[in-house]
Amino acid sequence: MKILKNIFLSLFTLFLLQSCIISEKPNMAYFSDSGRDFKGARFVSINVPMFLAKPYIKRALKKDGNREEIINIVKKISKIKVLTVENGDRTMLKEFAGYLNNNNYEDWATIKHDGDNVNIRVKQKGDAIKNMLITVNSDKDLVFVDIKGNFTADDISKMINSATDK
Repeated sequence: MKILKNIFLSLFTLFLLQSCIISEKPNMAYFSDSGRDFKGARFVSINVPMFLAKPYIKRALKKDGNREEIINIVKKISKIKVLTVENGDRTMLKEFAGYLNNNNYEDWATIKHDGDNVNIRVKQKGDAIKNMLITVNSDKDLVFVDIKGNFTADDISKMINSATDK
């Protein structure tokens, strides 16, 4: 019985360790399926398992003094993918923005901070927002955060207001 318990514990630990996947291949469809040559751009993609990330995010938000309503929005997140691009260019960003517009993403907010642009786009079906894409660009470095969940317009507005207040 003890051996069976140790085997189960080892397999469970192995599952947890391999669940946060980091790769040098893009994890977003536009970059991986487009067949375009991105002229020396280097990609790093991270798929974050939410059962590991949510406690850390909530703890960091509480530590920063964020309100409970922002922490409640984190509970609605079901999946996060992060893609960083080094040596990206404005053309890549412009083509990606066109791709998002063609795929029913709506531009909700653009926040400028210390020379960086933060853009928030959402994919909405009725009143439900199932997908939010946050783009951060500064010179040649780009960061894309693809967040899936079940949000309302009020949730997104609270998040944007919280970010612009600080």
